[in-house]
Amino acid sequence: MTINRRTFLAALASAPAATFITGQAQAESAAANTGLPPVLHQFSLGDARVTVFLDGHLPLGPQLFANYDAQKAKAVLAQGLHQMTPEGVNIPVNGYLVERGDAKTLIDAGSADLMGPNLGAMGAGLAAMGVKPTEITTVLLTHMHPDHSGGLVSQDGQAVFPNAELVVSQVEWGFWHDDAIMASVPEGNRAFFQMARMTVAPYQNRLRLIDGEAAVDAGITALPLPGHTPGHMGYMLDSGGQQLLFWGDIIHSTALQFAYPDWTIAFDTDPVLTATTRHKMLDRAASEGLLLTGSHIDFPGLGRVLRQSEGYRYQAAPWQFGL
Repeated sequence: MTINRRTFLAALASAPAATFITGQAQAESAAANTGLPPVLHQFSLGDARVTVFLDGHLPLGPQLFANYDAQKAKAVLAQGLHQMTPEGVNIPVNGYLVERGDAKTLIDAGSADLMGPNLGAMGAGLAAMGVKPTEITTVLLTHMHPDHSGGLVSQDGQAVFPNAELVVSQVEWGFWHDDAIMASVPEGNRAFFQMARMTVAPYQNRLRLIDGEAAVDAGITALPLPGHTPGHMGYMLDSGGQQLLFWGDIIHSTALQFAYPDWTIAFDTDPVLTATTRHKMLDRAASEGLLLTGSHIDFPGLGRVLRQSEGYRYQAAPWQFGL
């Protein structure tokens, strides 16, 4: 199956509109009940404040998962971990703001207008908090797919965060900017290369390329987690003797891929390596009791990994909620 921007948008359009709640609308609904601004959630880790933004939702049809088994999927989805559509499951797209001292660090930037009408709310969340784009000091990208880098640029191609340093894996940058690689993929997939290049282009004079595990910001360390893309990164925040792992796209479906880690998704560049990395990180998170969040982890977007008889289970951590 060829996965390209048209495929993405067709998937979005195929699900009934009534089944969707956009990130902004859902966040504003929650805000009406809690008094919080339209963000997914906010909590403290040591002296750092972390805000989780819900950029919106993507529907994933079963045809996108390798090794998909309908009966197994039905059993885990019955636990209520996902919103359901006739075509599959709705997954969240999350982004993050880490505030520590004078530093305001984004981890991923949302999708803006690149992936359809049910995403693009992260900018509105920042505005509702009173955080101006000029105040963002650093943007850390987990990878350069459009639901992570789209929010870096305005519709006229200008930098949304004009004072921010952009931090990206050297491997990731090299992959998406390699003309030979782009020429070698099916024509329909080249749109992803074009979008990746377009979203990061305004930051080339404020760009830091990193290689391997490296300190990237105050208390934040980059962790190579390859497979989903060649230079896919996670980030570990250390603050006040506590740790929080932002693991990017290690998981796309909380319900399906914790239970069945070998169910890769069509957007994985290297499915075998993706599954290997996922098993490694699930095992590490369970063994170390790591607090974690991810780009597609379900509300409330913060939890731990528990082992079960087959695969793993995600346990949300409500005890961390609140300011």
